[in-house]
Amino acid sequence: MLRCCIAAENRKLRRALIWAVFLLLPLLAGVYGTVNYLQNLEILTPGWYNLWTQHTLFYSLFFFAPMTALYTAYLWRLEHLGHNWNLIMTVPVPRFDLYLGKFLVAWKMVLLTQLWVFALFVLFGKLWVGLPGWPPAEILFWAVRGTLGGAAVIALHLVISMLIRSFAAPILLALAGGVLGAYFANENLGLFWPYALMMSGMNSNRAEDLLDGRMGPFLLACLVWTLLAFAAGWLLLNRRDVRSE
Repeated sequence: MLRCCIAAENRKLRRALIWAVFLLLPLLAGVYGTVNYLQNLEILTPGWYNLWTQHTLFYSLFFFAPMTALYTAYLWRLEHLGHNWNLIMTVPVPRFDLYLGKFLVAWKMVLLTQLWVFALFVLFGKLWVGLPGWPPAEILFWAVRGTLGGAAVIALHLVISMLIRSFAAPILLALAGGVLGAYFANENLGLFWPYALMMSGMNSNRAEDLLDGRMGPFLLACLVWTLLAFAAGWLLLNRRDVRSE
């Protein structure tokens, strides 16, 4: 049943306009970050690590959470149209599989986004900035590690987008959560705010590993926040009934 739900969600992404967002927003963040890096070379040590700090500064603060909110809102869009909510409440699949299928597809989108961000980072670093060699493998690990923190944001926004029909409100909430997440991350309180987990995992705006010696608590925080959102999604889906429309 879960496999059918995943296949249904993947079909929604075919020729979807969100692929334009997927391509353009990380590109815009990369351009901003590279320009900022080049304009601050008098205070930054040239190199891959400091270029990463500038790329992730804009991306994690303003782009990641709203993009994730857009992905999750889009995956709920069809269910919110017309009488489709009544239809999905009567399909012969476990209701939580509907949520879990969306979660796995959204997580795939986030992983692809992170890899695209890293590819742009390498491309700009080589062709625009002219950095020697290749970025350390550690930075690729940070990019992938950010998807673990992103899982909590995905799970949370699937619940928010299940409850709110509009696109705009979840995206604005995500933007506010991301900006507030920067405060929590800078105060070393990132484990206590779901939007800061991705920043911590991605080592946003830091040249040194923010999670050095703290991987265990980070993984536990990702798991706890994700499971809390899963529980909320499960409860909501099992308590909602066919609506009179």
